[in-house]
Amino acid sequence: MKDVWMDVQTEDKKINKKKIAIIILIVILIVFSIVVIGLYVSNSQARDWIDKNIFRKEVLQDNVTTIDLKEDQNANIYAFNRYIGILNKTKFSIYGNTGNEEKTLEIQISNPIFDSANRFLAIAENKGQRFYLITDKEISWEATVEGNIAQIYVNKNGYVAAVITDTVNKTVIKIYDSQGKELFNTYLSSTRAVDVSISNDNKYLAIAEVDTSGTIIQSNIKIISIEKASTDPTNSLEKTYQSESNKLITNIKYQDKNKLICMYTDSIHMIDEGEDITLIDSKDRKVIFQSIDLKNNACLIEEKSSGLFTADSLVNIINVENKGIREYTANSVAKEIYTYENIIALNLGTEIEFINTEGWLVKRYIANQEITNITMSDNIAGIIYRDKIEIINL
Repeated sequence: MKDVWMDVQTEDKKINKKKIAIIILIVILIVFSIVVIGLYVSNSQARDWIDKNIFRKEVLQDNVTTIDLKEDQNANIYAFNRYIGILNKTKFSIYGNTGNEEKTLEIQISNPIFDSANRFLAIAENKGQRFYLITDKEISWEATVEGNIAQIYVNKNGYVAAVITDTVNKTVIKIYDSQGKELFNTYLSSTRAVDVSISNDNKYLAIAEVDTSGTIIQSNIKIISIEKASTDPTNSLEKTYQSESNKLITNIKYQDKNKLICMYTDSIHMIDEGEDITLIDSKDRKVIFQSIDLKNNACLIEEKSSGLFTADSLVNIINVENKGIREYTANSVAKEIYTYENIIALNLGTEIEFINTEGWLVKRYIANQEITNITMSDNIAGIIYRDKIEIINL
C-alpha cells in the first residue's frame, strides 16, 4: 500500500514539473512578444530590422516574378483587382500574380484611359467614342457615344459614368448601370467637369465643376439623385455646394456612408449629411502630394527637413470616419505617390515603400535604377521597365 502511494506522489510531482515548465515557457514567450512589439512600435531601427529579417518585407529588383515585354511593344499597362492588364494594339492581355497570361480580350481601343473599382475595370478611348466594362477577366458590355470621352469612372458595383466633351453642350455626363443600361444624361452648359463620383449605394452622382468664365475661379459640387434622374433628369438636383472664390477643386470621391471627400489644391474637405467639413488645411505647410483615392481615408505628404541638405517625407493619413491622423516617415523626399484602396506607394527614386492606411510598411521594393513608372491596385503592383514588368504582391 505504501509503495502505491509513493508511486502516485512521484507521478504528481512529474506532472507538476511539466506544467510549471510549460507555464514558464508561455510567460517567456508573452514577455518576449511584448518586448518585440514595443520595439517595433517605438524604435524605427528595430522596426526596419524586423521588417527586413523576420517579416521579409524587403524585395529586391530581379528577385521577383516578371512579365517580359517586347522591345517594339507600345503597351498600355494597368493593374486592377488581382491582375495586371497589358493593352497592345487591340489585344488586352491579363496576367495573374505568377506572371502567367490568364486571358486575352479583343478591345477596339488604341489610346486608353482606365478606371477600376472592386472587380470592375472601365476602359475608354481617350478623346474617342468607345468604352468597355470588364468584370474580373470578361467583357461585360461595351458602348459608344457621340462626342469625345474625357473621363471614365466606375464604382465598386459596376455603375459607370462617362464624361463627354465637344458636343452641343460644354460637357455631357452619361450614367450606366452594371448591365450597361443607360440611366440618364446630365449636362453642363457653361462649366467644366473636373471629376465625378458615384456613391457606393448607387444613389447619388457627385459632379465637381469649375467655372473659369469670369475673373475669378469658382468651384462647385453638384449632388444628383440617380433614382430621380432616371425618370426626371431636370428635377434630380439634390444640392449644390459652392466653394470659396478662387479655390480650385481637383478630385472628389465617395466613401462609405455616402461621405463625399473633396480635394482642393490647398485643402481636403468632407461633405457629410449636408455639412462641408475641412479635414485638413495645407495652406501653410510644405505639401508635395495629397490624395483621396483611398478607402475611408485621405493622405497628405509633407517635405520635412532632417538635416542641412536632407529631407524626409512625412505621410499624414486622415481617417474620414473618426478624423484621426496616423503618420509615417520615409527617409527621403517622394518623387511620386500612387494610392488605391488601403495602399499608399511612395516612389523615392530607386526605392518604393508601400504602406497601408494604418501607417505600417507593407513592402519595400529596392531597384538598381531609377523607378519611373508603376501601376498598382490594393492586391498587386507592377514596376514598369522598358523590357519587363516586375510584380509585387501586396
